[in-house]
Amino acid sequence: MPSLLKFSSLLVMYALVASHCWAQTPFPLKTIKLVVPFPAGGGTDAVARIVTQKMSETFNESIIVENKIGAGGSVATEYVAHAEPDGYTLLFTTSGHAIQPNLQKLNWDPIKDFAPISTLVKNPLVLAVRPDFKASNVKELVKMAKDNPGKFTYGSSGPGSALNLSAEYFKSVAKVDIVHIPYSGNGPMTLALLKGEVDMVFDSLTGPLPNIHAGKLRALAVTTLKRSFALPDTTTLDEAGLKGYDFSSWSGVLAPAGTPQDIVQKLNRQIASALDTPSVREKLMNFGYTPMSSSSQELQDTIVQDLASYKRMIKDLNISAN
Repeated sequence: MPSLLKFSSLLVMYALVASHCWAQTPFPLKTIKLVVPFPAGGGTDAVARIVTQKMSETFNESIIVENKIGAGGSVATEYVAHAEPDGYTLLFTTSGHAIQPNLQKLNWDPIKDFAPISTLVKNPLVLAVRPDFKASNVKELVKMAKDNPGKFTYGSSGPGSALNLSAEYFKSVAKVDIVHIPYSGNGPMTLALLKGEVDMVFDSLTGPLPNIHAGKLRALAVTTLKRSFALPDTTTLDEAGLKGYDFSSWSGVLAPAGTPQDIVQKLNRQIASALDTPSVREKLMNFGYTPMSSSSQELQDTIVQDLASYKRMIKDLNISAN
């Protein structure tokens, strides 16, 4: 009898191990698509391509970037929300994921429709102008704007974007009237600034940084309380007199809700591995980003917290999606 019990126990253990192994979804078996909500050439696109290139090498399967623009990122977000939850269609998102639901009714839910995978980077924004702009610092800009309400313009990557919100926050703290001109993404917005279509932008560092180093744009300030390692000589808005001004952005990757947890974890590990690669870190930091992976739960917590904080900010600033 003892030997029979022992044999039965072994059979149960084998079945449990086998079922666990069979439950692991083979992944990836084909090309993965990372959907980016903005045009090529902007900050989000650059981060996506740097990281996916490295992930493609370790996965031995291609990861392609698909730019799907429109509605401040909502077109791409809705597309991924309704995609097959198999890990082959992913969303590269930004802080705007927690902003837009506070501005309008959408065909996707920021929490229920997605499985968070990992953050990729965090970064300050930079207030940039052309070299011929008359204000040489933030104090002069604020005075000019107060003396000429409604005369100056700023570009953003669309209503409800982090860039839009940071600029409106600036207007509120500085008590100035500057007109918002929306574009379809960071790239077109940066081009508009260079061509003189707008007077200034609040942007992630990727677009303006090369132009700042080349002398084609001038950085007046960064938006975080701490100076950026990429622009160590550039003051913060807090240092420039707008006390307490603090605004940063993040980028991350989401999958459709219902994606198997083992696939989510595999993608999470691959992202962390890519971000730990010295060459990847160097490229991202050259663009002004701080590489920063997270657990799936940490990204989920960030989105939940941002939804609440942006709700308060949007209400206080009386911001609309139009």
